[in-house]
Amino acid sequence: MTLPDSPQPFWKTKSMSEMSPEEWESLCDGCAQCCLIRLEDEDTGEIATTYVVCRYLDLHACRCRVYKRRTRLVPTCLQITPELIPQLSWMPKTCAYRLIYEGKGLPSWHPLVSGNRQSVHRAGMSVRGRVVPESVVNEENLEDYITDDWDAPCPES
Repeated sequence: MTLPDSPQPFWKTKSMSEMSPEEWESLCDGCAQCCLIRLEDEDTGEIATTYVVCRYLDLHACRCRVYKRRTRLVPTCLQITPELIPQLSWMPKTCAYRLIYEGKGLPSWHPLVSGNRQSVHRAGMSVRGRVVPESVVNEENLEDYITDDWDAPCPES
């Protein structure tokens, strides 16, 4: 006896522009790597990542405390859209938006795959316990916080 094929998850069957707002938002794994402050070299355009995060990030939950107002309160905070993704080369290699755009699957630790919002933290893929909030850093010293640790390739991709 052959069992019927189980339905494919929405991220495998829909284009990004076809996803509902709820589906789109659920792609976020809650790693908060997009909340890391990045610095751009004015001469080369090269982006450097720091281990300093936005003042509005809940450091334990790895969620924005002012999500609905974030782009008004932080002008550099972006509303990620399907059209914007190709321009965001700085996005983490583990980001579901980036992975799906690149035609790759989601890793086993992604909450949509694991069924558990904590799996991203257990896998060590979130910023939890690895960052400092911008409120305790002198902006003039941000270069002292540059790190290469966030550029690791996505496991399983």
